[in-house]
Amino acid sequence: MRTETFCAVGALALLSACASTPTTDPRDPYENYNRKVQSFNDGLDDYVMKPVAEGYKWLMPDFADQGISNFFSNIGEIGVIANDALQGNFSQSGEDSARFLLNTTAGLGGFIDVGAMLDLPKHDESFDKTLAVWGVDTGSYLVLPLVGPSSTRGLGGLAGDAAFNPTTYLGVSFAVSGVSGAVRAIDKRADNLEKGKIIDEAAIDRYEFFKNAYFSRKNYSVDIGDAQEAPLLELNGSAD
Repeated sequence: MRTETFCAVGALALLSACASTPTTDPRDPYENYNRKVQSFNDGLDDYVMKPVAEGYKWLMPDFADQGISNFFSNIGEIGVIANDALQGNFSQSGEDSARFLLNTTAGLGGFIDVGAMLDLPKHDESFDKTLAVWGVDTGSYLVLPLVGPSSTRGLGGLAGDAAFNPTTYLGVSFAVSGVSGAVRAIDKRADNLEKGKIIDEAAIDRYEFFKNAYFSRKNYSVDIGDAQEAPLLELNGSAD
């Protein structure tokens, strides 16, 4: 999460220094900058993240891979609970709190998703969505280095999500925090290997594909509800 926050600050500095070419999409006034960043992200994914994720997927037994995904998902429940409350959805905050406590205790720190076994629904709330509920407009589309599709509102969302994530406060050892973030990123990328193949085959313009998917997901999340049900294929991250 620290890395994402640093990238967000860096993106703001670059945007203030770079002039963008005219665009026909009013949502995307920084298209020239955004395409360059996505090209960088795609190259990093092709030569680093994807090969590492494939090796991780090959090396890790399915149960261990799922357990690690469950662990990071359970940590993320803390932010979900906080955003539930900030959005005024206290009943859902109570449900998610019960799910978190159950998985943390009976689920051995979250490695086992006991909540799913008991049919407890899993929600996906972010500070970006909280800002939307408070009336903050999505703003312009931004592609952040390492992070991926986001928006000007999403920059604030990243800061809020970092504040709610306990791994942010592993300041006693920056290396521990960095390793935790790297493992989470690799695990997430490994979970999306098949989706990446679908995108490569279906998308004529990857940039437009990710941009439209991003806005569709954000609109779905705010207008209908749980962002987890939105039709977005995540590869190199999002501002959730």
